[in-house]
Amino acid sequence: MTGSIVPDSEHKGLVARLPRRLRDLALLARFDRPVGWWLLFWPCAWGVWLSGAGFQPALVGWLLLGSIAMRGAGCVYNDLADAKLDRLVARTASRPLASGRVGPGLAWGWLLVLCLTGLVVLMQLRLEAQLMALGSLALVAAYPFMKRISWWPQAWLGLVFSWGLPVSWLALRTDHLDVLAAMYTGSVCWVIGYDTIYALQDREDDALVGIRSSALRLGRHVRAGVALFYGAALTLWCLAFWLLRADAVALFGLVPAALHLGWQVARLDADNGADALA
Repeated sequence: MTGSIVPDSEHKGLVARLPRRLRDLALLARFDRPVGWWLLFWPCAWGVWLSGAGFQPALVGWLLLGSIAMRGAGCVYNDLADAKLDRLVARTASRPLASGRVGPGLAWGWLLVLCLTGLVVLMQLRLEAQLMALGSLALVAAYPFMKRISWWPQAWLGLVFSWGLPVSWLALRTDHLDVLAAMYTGSVCWVIGYDTIYALQDREDDALVGIRSSALRLGRHVRAGVALFYGAALTLWCLAFWLLRADAVALFGLVPAALHLGWQVARLDADNGADALA
């Protein structure tokens, strides 16, 4: 594999200015990499705005806070489960837990703080949405172990990272579950596509230490595989729009997304880990 591997525990921006202990906690929750909570947040926003209930700024704000807190909690939990494996992979060896800069006790305490923040957000939702949100806990708990038993941990991540969509939908309405199902399944396909690209960074190390991923499973067909999943996502999103309102004009709203996802596939260099991250 050509290109350099970018460590995912770099000191950037405001995080770099924090005292060492706070900086390590911020890195443990990946606060230096906001793209993760953006990716978790967008399905939440889709559920709100597709519901037809208006912009709902207060609800969207709570969901944004929940996305930041629970993405951070998921990262801490993942690192607790994967500390030994992380020491063997170039990109993850410098993580606070893997490197020993943060001990397990402090990490569990930090996880509790983040989960309590998520609980505050949960209490702002109505009962149906609360129950749906709690249903994600089993998926989140199992995720770190999927890479040990399945070639498709990206599919499991898709289930987890798309879960905010049914939560936000049920916070506002409980009908049109066919729309919700199509939108959610499309989001899962989208996550599989982008996380397959992300997994390209670790293919060599993953193969050596026995970690499985869709990037390894697809082999030389990564670009075609990503294109297939992105195409499925767009098709299912079109179906969701159509089921909600059979208006062809509404489908043009997906054109920018289609162009962007097509651009990702076109410029993807499966042999360059740094390029995959970009």
